[in-house]
Amino acid sequence: MAQELGRISRPAVGQYEGRRKLLLVPLVYGPQANAPEGVVVLQKYWDQMQTQVESLVAALGGLHHIYHESLPDGGETGLSQLSQADQRSHAFVKSKCDDGAALEATEDTEILLETLDLQRCMMVPLASGAVAQKLQEWFTEANKTRYDHIASQIDSTLGENEVGLLLISERHQVQFPQDIEVFYVSPPALDEFRRWLQNWMIQQQNQRAAATQEQAGVEESVEESEEEELADEPTVDGQEEQADS
Repeated sequence: MAQELGRISRPAVGQYEGRRKLLLVPLVYGPQANAPEGVVVLQKYWDQMQTQVESLVAALGGLHHIYHESLPDGGETGLSQLSQADQRSHAFVKSKCDDGAALEATEDTEILLETLDLQRCMMVPLASGAVAQKLQEWFTEANKTRYDHIASQIDSTLGENEVGLLLISERHQVQFPQDIEVFYVSPPALDEFRRWLQNWMIQQQNQRAAATQEQAGVEESVEESEEEELADEPTVDGQEEQADS
């Protein structure tokens, strides 16, 4: 079972001597929107996370391997890919690599692309329940294959008495080998960010609902206005009667 850093005392070096250790860091992103408060909370999380990682790395005797979701390559190629995907992750990982840690290939390209494509397909409204079920089953199978591959990569590269670090989304389903001691990094700002994100999503939903209701009201007013105009127009029969007279 993973131990949650921030809710446990700093580990003694001898306690985990000879064992494989893995720091599990939740990878969180802010919404792509103008949300200054969210930016502040997110930065606070990254600052606190790095402080806790530094403390744990010092206690455990260094950091040897880094794993990052969505990266099919390690080394300089992986760093280049990361620089294009997320600047925060890139700066953090690069600093650890500069200190001697190795960035490892974490994903299988084909499996990752398959999972992403299936995610996109599942976002499309479907008329057939059978098709939706098949897609869900396919996605579940692909997702399991993906996470099994990540676990295998960690297992094959993290050596005895070494320390690794994995950056991955909170909803991951990676099952780690039993001989790896996992430390879940959870600074106080993580809960703060979760609360902010939940409130932000509720606000967005309320705004969309209000906009939809307002649009419906406008359309209803337009329809009523058109009906009134039609009611005021003379009928064809009335026009003919006026012509005959």
